[in-house]
Amino acid sequence: MRLTLYSDYALRILMYLGVNGGRRSSTAEIARAFRISESHLTKVVHRLGRLGLVRTMRGRGGGLRLGRPPAEIQVGAVIRETEEDFALTECFTGNGCAVTPACRLRRMLNDAMAAFLAVLDRYTLADLIGEAGPDIARLLGLDAPSAEAPT
Repeated sequence: MRLTLYSDYALRILMYLGVNGGRRSSTAEIARAFRISESHLTKVVHRLGRLGLVRTMRGRGGGLRLGRPPAEIQVGAVIRETEEDFALTECFTGNGCAVTPACRLRRMLNDAMAAFLAVLDRYTLADLIGEAGPDIARLLGLDAPSAEAPT
């Protein structure tokens, strides 16, 4: 399975906010740090805000912060909310393969997908950042050590 850029960007945004010491960040700042499109990030930030994972504040002094502590943000849940399609093969979409009624592949792939997500469910944003938080912050051009953002 290959995750979409949407999920990749969601995890990057959360990591950035997680190592930013609870300070407000802008979408432009995050886009610059990762050298990616601000317009793409804006769409992802909007979705993360609707999910309560990111708190968005408008106006002067506004910006983005984590909506929950990193230890409460499950990586598997983020992937489930940001991936649009978990159909690994054509048989998942109903575009009938000639052997679908007798084929075991679909069940095997369902089991594999469930195992993949179960592993990601064991990890949180805090685990993702872990002891590397200060290094991640430095690589992103942030001068503060990793800290959980207040909600």
